[in-house]
Amino acid sequence: MSIEWSIFSVTDNNFRELALEIFRFQYESNPIYHSYVDALGVNLPLVDTIEKIPFLPISFFKTDEIKSGKFNAEIIFESSGTTKTINSRHHIKKTSVYIDSFTSGFKNIYGEIDEWCILGLLPSYLEKGHSSLVFMVENLIQQSDHPQSGFYLNDIDRLKTTLDLLETAKQKTLLIGVTYALLDFAERFPMKLEYTTIMETGGMKGRRKELTRMEVHDRLKKAFDKNEIHSEYGMTELLSQAYAVKDGRFCYPQWMKVMIRDEEDPLSVRSWQLAGNSSKLTTHHSPLTGAINIIDLANVYSCSFIATDDIGKLYPDNSFEVLGRMDGSDLRGCSLLTV
Repeated sequence: MSIEWSIFSVTDNNFRELALEIFRFQYESNPIYHSYVDALGVNLPLVDTIEKIPFLPISFFKTDEIKSGKFNAEIIFESSGTTKTINSRHHIKKTSVYIDSFTSGFKNIYGEIDEWCILGLLPSYLEKGHSSLVFMVENLIQQSDHPQSGFYLNDIDRLKTTLDLLETAKQKTLLIGVTYALLDFAERFPMKLEYTTIMETGGMKGRRKELTRMEVHDRLKKAFDKNEIHSEYGMTELLSQAYAVKDGRFCYPQWMKVMIRDEEDPLSVRSWQLAGNSSKLTTHHSPLTGAINIIDLANVYSCSFIATDDIGKLYPDNSFEVLGRMDGSDLRGCSLLTV
């Protein structure tokens, strides 16, 4: 079985083995990653655990083509960023890998897609284009095959009418939106949404005053009479997503893993055991805190080992929280808000 088709069937028992196999493949086939690993003076035979794998700083996606192998990209995703930042670009060899990743990841948390009506409130991303988030939501809309599924660019009056109809029909609905647009809608049309899940993707994009995630969620809970607001953690440089359905703690699919690095020593990486081997861990263990590193095996044709600019906490059950951004890092158009 090829590496590509092994990704989405990986288990806790063979994750580390597959991650090391992908590391060796990307070292040999990705010139930028190869040069980075060599510059660190890494002794390859000693890289025998995932904690020893070098993680590529996410900023390389702004300056270089991060490709494992030679190919013409089917699509190039570009981060939204701001007018003062250089945007990241992710060259995608096969969109089918991305579709498999977000489809399987969504089903793991929310069940069958065709049970949902999916409404996208992502005006700034639609206006800019080349967004991996828009690509994902558009595909989920198509898979839902519900007549009311679709994007609502700036027509929040029509969105209000649609939600009224869906609530009356008791239709399970997902409203996924950029934070500022959800807040705008909440202020204009507060309403009880019993059958609708609200999911924020982060980001004010200079449209509103920055708020903490807790403040955002409190406003949305009050406006829509909800006990919980869901969050999506994703970025241009990753082909997989994590979702928080309660208390701001993100869970992720089995082909992804979050680790914590020391902010002062980027090569010092810590992690909890994989879930299937964590019987000795208890909730009494303190979470690991530091900068977030991510292994995303779906990034097989770019780089699966990414050192992000986010600060977070990693819990013994491998769920994680995002606390904010590292000092000096660029504001991202879809960055998550500080808790």
